[in-house]
Amino acid sequence: MPHRRKRKAALALSAGVMGLSAGAMHQAPQSQPAFAMQMIGPEERKPAAEMQPSDALMEILVEEEGVRHTVYRDAAGNPTVGVGHLVAASDGLRIGQRVGQDRILDFLEEDLKEAKRAVMRLTGDLPLYQHEFDALVDLVYNVGEGNLSEDRSPRLNEAIAAADYDAIAEELGYHQASGVNARGLVYRSERRAAIWAEGEYEDPRPARHQLETRRA
Repeated sequence: MPHRRKRKAALALSAGVMGLSAGAMHQAPQSQPAFAMQMIGPEERKPAAEMQPSDALMEILVEEEGVRHTVYRDAAGNPTVGVGHLVAASDGLRIGQRVGQDRILDFLEEDLKEAKRAVMRLTGDLPLYQHEFDALVDLVYNVGEGNLSEDRSPRLNEAIAAADYDAIAEELGYHQASGVNARGLVYRSERRAAIWAEGEYEDPRPARHQLETRRA
């Protein structure tokens, strides 16, 4: 429990520093998060069952998903709240209803647990570094486990079965929403690839924006 409270407090502080509020959603942060996104040095690869999502990944999810205190319908029409949490019937929530920060953090903790279980099902005994595991958790959180099935993502599953880490890296990009390329998903895929390959958690958007500005 103390560890969980620490993680919750860290996320709450990060959200406050980034200025995320009820109206914040899918926006790049205006300031650096409370914990600097830094490379997590791998020591040894382990099966997903022995790992937990890092605090750095939790901050990334807040950055990428945004935070909403009021239940709304996402682009697919699904009731959603918090950090991209899809509202279930058991949540007892309706469109327009507000929820507090503690419940948002509870939803995030539970969604991360489910994402970990999905990564376990996807990778089996394949050993992973922490940053590789984080990249796959982000992938599940972003696109859903269903889109990573053998039917929908055959090359990803083949790469995992072959323990081909380079080939896995090539299958982490998902750029479309409702059949249309979305710039936000392109950036997120680039970020995920950097996490997988280099353990680099920084948001690529600011650097890209500065480069585009210099070229203009």
